[in-house]
Amino acid sequence: MNSIIENLEWRYACKKFDSTKKVSTEDLNTILDGIILTASSYGMQPWEFVVVTNDKVRSDLVAASYNQDQVKDASHLIVLCVRKEIDEKLVDSYIGDISKKRSLDLDSLEGFKKMLMTLVLKEDKQKAAWAKNQVYIALGNLLNICSTLRIDSCPMEGISPKKYGEILGLSELGLKAVLACPIGYRSGDDNYADVSKVRFDKKELIKFID
Repeated sequence: MNSIIENLEWRYACKKFDSTKKVSTEDLNTILDGIILTASSYGMQPWEFVVVTNDKVRSDLVAASYNQDQVKDASHLIVLCVRKEIDEKLVDSYIGDISKKRSLDLDSLEGFKKMLMTLVLKEDKQKAAWAKNQVYIALGNLLNICSTLRIDSCPMEGISPKKYGEILGLSELGLKAVLACPIGYRSGDDNYADVSKVRFDKKELIKFID
């Protein structure tokens, strides 16, 4: 079987982590470097990723995660956040980064900046929805990276962004939580580890238009 498919077959939403097993610093850095490389619309990266290792804080987050113990038992907890301010300052920072890393004059990027400003001028509700969609792309990438490293993960929409914000002080960082993803290693008595994966048949999901 293709190794990519093997890794995806191995992956599942881990329901019970072994709290004694820790992800190495090397593997954690690979995961974080990988999610930074996630594709985003316009390349704008309207996200930040908060890594929570403090045991007390993670215990406090359990109640804000509908009592899902994975939050405290996993090796690390990664909180995927959107930037609350998608504004000209962010665009200028991004344009400056392009100029520096691609050795381009700022003047040559003026047309691209104007295009990006059409996004900035949208209503806050539209910008928030757009940014949230980008975070889901990052989550998918995170899950795939973890499966390649044979590190377990559990994507969680079931969190209270407001309570996460309060506990982690996200407002002060200009962020809002969207998703949480504990990572680590499955417990030997997680009953979900070996159950068959259930997916619709390929012919029901894939359509070819010649």
